Formats: sequence, C-alpha cells, structure tokens
Amino acid sequence: MNLHSNRPFNILLVEDSEPDIELTKIALEELEIKNDLTVLEDGEKAINYLNDIAESKTIKLDIILLDLNLPIKSGFDVLEFVKTQETLRSIPVIILSTSDSEKDIRTCYELLANSYLTKAVDLSGFLKLMEKIKDYWLSTVKLPTRVGNNYESIID
Repeated sequence: MNLHSNRPFNILLVEDSEPDIELTKIALEELEIKNDLTVLEDGEKAINYLNDIAESKTIKLDIILLDLNLPIKSGFDVLEFVKTQETLRSIPVIILSTSDSEKDIRTCYELLANSYLTKAVDLSGFLKLMEKIKDYWLSTVKLPTRVGNNYESIID
C-alpha cells in the first residue's frame, strides 16, 4: 500500500482513554489521513476481534495502534496474540504508550512490536507524533498489497 492509494487506511486503535481516542481521531483528520478507524477499549475485545479476523483469514487491517495499559487483557497480551497468529503477524503493531520504562520497551520488542512510541499528552505533540507515523507508515514503508480484503499471497 502507498500514500497515493484511493482506499482508506484500515486502522485498529486499541485504547481505553477517551481523551487519547479523541486525540487520535483529531490527528487523523488534521493530517488528512483517509482511514477506516475501529476503536476497541479493552484488550479482551481486541483479542476477540483479532481472533475473528484470524479465523476468517480475512485481513481487514493495515496497522494496529496499541496502548499497553488496558483493562481485562493488557496491550502485551494483544501484541503477543497478534504476533503468534500466522494470518495476523504481518500487520504492523505500533505501541503508543505513556510508559517510557526500559522493561516495557524491551518486552514489546521481544514480542515483535514494529514500533514503540511514547504518547504526547497535548494536541500539538500528539499531532507531531501522528505525523511521524503517517510519514513513515504511509509514505516510506512498503506494506503488503491487499486483494479485496486479503493480502495478496507471495506464494503460488
């Protein structure tokens, strides 16, 4: 996928903080990121949602924005689930957390997170952070091309 694609960028936001959800929505709009945003507010709902995708083998997501401190199941649990499912593991997972703990950062990368970013608490800082995500994940990185709702297989 590239930035010039006409289809929306399919994003799963797993976040329990209403202010952070609103900041994300504002940032996506301000940065003119065409998107289909799904918001889930706890780790268990996220795992159930992702499990449905894994079982159907229908990839609906381009990227996952994941908080660590979630109710019921943690962001670590969600990350581990995604990266252990064959049909999900290629979806980039970006950790957006207020934690700058070395232990949290190391654990996320050991669980195969694609990026770990510390959240900004104000709109200006959050916009800058989301702009970096846009520049990197929508302009620089090459993601698998989707055919319909599935990624095109590179294996015949």
